[in-house]
Amino acid sequence: MGTNMIEFLKAVLFGIVEGITEWLPISSTGHMILLDEFVKLDVSPEFWEMFLVVIQLGAILAVVILFWNQIWPFGKTNNSNPVGNTGFLAWCKKDIWTLWFKIIAACLPAAVVGLLFDEFFEKLFYNGVCVAIALIVFGIGFILIENRNKDAIAKVNSLNDITYRTALIIGMFQLIAAIFPGTSRSGATILGALLIGVSRTVAAEFTFFLAIPVMLGASLLKILKFGFSFSGNEMMILITGMVTAFLVSVIVIKFLMGYIKKHDFKIFGWYRIVLGLLVLLYFGI
Repeated sequence: MGTNMIEFLKAVLFGIVEGITEWLPISSTGHMILLDEFVKLDVSPEFWEMFLVVIQLGAILAVVILFWNQIWPFGKTNNSNPVGNTGFLAWCKKDIWTLWFKIIAACLPAAVVGLLFDEFFEKLFYNGVCVAIALIVFGIGFILIENRNKDAIAKVNSLNDITYRTALIIGMFQLIAAIFPGTSRSGATILGALLIGVSRTVAAEFTFFLAIPVMLGASLLKILKFGFSFSGNEMMILITGMVTAFLVSVIVIKFLMGYIKKHDFKIFGWYRIVLGLLVLLYFGI
């Protein structure tokens, strides 16, 4: 089998792992670090650093397509609350514009800290031990909060019920994930949302939408830093990873939204704890 085909298959494998772990609250970073220990792409360190982030664009596209009607703020169809009565404003959906302002508010803490300290935190915490600790701590958090919420009635049961205060609190949890790899961006934001009384379905949906500006911004920064001088092989690896991540993400998001209507997040907490212990064991040995 040729070298290019082997790298192509590796890119498919990374895309599968990204598509699964980006949306389940189990840490895509933790899984990517582990996978990289056993399956290494034959690329430069600079490309690998960029690939890890930009592969997420495929995962984002899955969210955009699956939730298009809930996030596209223009159109006269199903527009019961337009911004205005005439002209362009009649095409603007007030509730969706409001949702986007709340998403931007929630993204501000992580965006500011990420722009200023991204490389510093990456050097400090981007290692197996820190990832393992984050996996375990937030795994325990999921189990404790789900136990606490067992008989509780959610206060926030629709995206429209999310206030700017709620959005900012969820954004602060996203900030934790921006600092500590292994926390899981989706895991941190869902955990934060559950903690303040948001229903599981709304917590998951809001987390998906938060990913759009976060991942777009992070991907753009990484591409600009790497430059646009891709070799043919590098372009093939990147596109393969992104397409695979997109296809897998569509399946995983649909699965998760169906799963949490009948189940809680505790199984993901236990999974995180087991994975964290395995990571500690592996890097300890």
